[in-house]
Amino acid sequence: MSDPVIQSLRARRIWDSRGRPTVEAEMALSDGAVGRGMAPAGASRGTREAVEKRDGGSRLGGLDVQDALKGIRAEIAPALIGGDPFDQAGLDRRLVALDGTPTLARLGGNALTAVSLAALQAAAASRKVPLWRYLAGDGPALIPLPEIQIFGGGAHAGRRTDVQDFMIVAPKAKSFAEALETTAEIYHAAGAIMAERGLAQGVADEGGWWPAFSSNEQALDTLMLAIERAGLSPGEDAAISLDVAASEFGRGGRYRLGLEKRELDRDGLAEMLIDWCARYPIVSIEDPFAEDDNEGFRRFTAAVGDRIQVIGDDLLVTSAGRVREAARERTANAVLIKVNQAGTVSDARAACEEGRRSGFGTIVSARSGETEDTSIVHLAVGWGAGQLKVGSFSRSERMAKWNEALRIEETLGHKARFAGMDALPARRRSSKRAL
Repeated sequence: MSDPVIQSLRARRIWDSRGRPTVEAEMALSDGAVGRGMAPAGASRGTREAVEKRDGGSRLGGLDVQDALKGIRAEIAPALIGGDPFDQAGLDRRLVALDGTPTLARLGGNALTAVSLAALQAAAASRKVPLWRYLAGDGPALIPLPEIQIFGGGAHAGRRTDVQDFMIVAPKAKSFAEALETTAEIYHAAGAIMAERGLAQGVADEGGWWPAFSSNEQALDTLMLAIERAGLSPGEDAAISLDVAASEFGRGGRYRLGLEKRELDRDGLAEMLIDWCARYPIVSIEDPFAEDDNEGFRRFTAAVGDRIQVIGDDLLVTSAGRVREAARERTANAVLIKVNQAGTVSDARAACEEGRRSGFGTIVSARSGETEDTSIVHLAVGWGAGQLKVGSFSRSERMAKWNEALRIEETLGHKARFAGMDALPARRRSSKRAL
């Protein structure tokens, strides 16, 4: 009996967590298996990432995706029907070749992302295995360390803080379930503190508390208070992770902190961040400098060494080539992995694998405009990424992903291996030296 082939490919407009249009692709195979892929959307985006195709004009703020849907129906579907759904790399190469532009702008990174994920889901459904197992094959599955937002800022919260995400990780957690329990205590403690002080203004795009702080440092102080109010020890039970998203307020080595109405050069910003690392239990910083400031990244990474995870997001845009360059130039020691940033599953996987080869931390990440799709959780587990970032501890599009990881951990039972803090570059390298 021959293997199933791609029988049909449908495209539809759905709505993301911000109530904006996005693309869903649905692929059916000749054996009846069906897979769906949904394209998320970011608010803060690197200039080198795959470009979404939006209609423009006045309808829906110019954000409709009818042209992207037409491209799937008119060009992508005819090219893929009858093809092999299990050759993910070949299918993704076909998609990229069909588009024919460096940034996937002609057909749209959103269209390609949805189709690529749909093919992956259909293949797993045909094999009658969960997606994480389809990806891991016979190899071990690694449950990732969650990195969870408590306060949202930057482009996710009306720029009420310059730093985009104030997050926590749970260093002592022995399982994903335990890490979520720690997070729940801190998240609700933070909300109570903000309500008491009149600082709460709802929740941000990714579910974290939308703050009314007078300075970026006030967010760090409040986070420390929340950890303590939850009956936990800062640094031991809960550590801090930041997403500075500096491309949003920096260009040419100059950084304008709008909340504090001051401007810093790259050395001034580095001094501020290093001082924070000395005074707060910070273990990870994402995009501490703008994507055009390689020198800032290089100096900062050299200054903090492996004791701080320095993540490239806008800097690396889920590109294997840029990860290799960063490893060579030592501009970062970790990479964020976003499928829609690369445009296809295969390119995202290549960036993740290149990160592991380079000794980098690898973090599979959601976007601020998300859907109910839980694929990225399966990617993190099946690829052995070690870390997972999907936003905060509220809003269903976020909780669906945390809860999916809980189910996978439970399914694995005693075979589940929780990455914990060993997923960070410093811990992983010290473990290797100990061996």
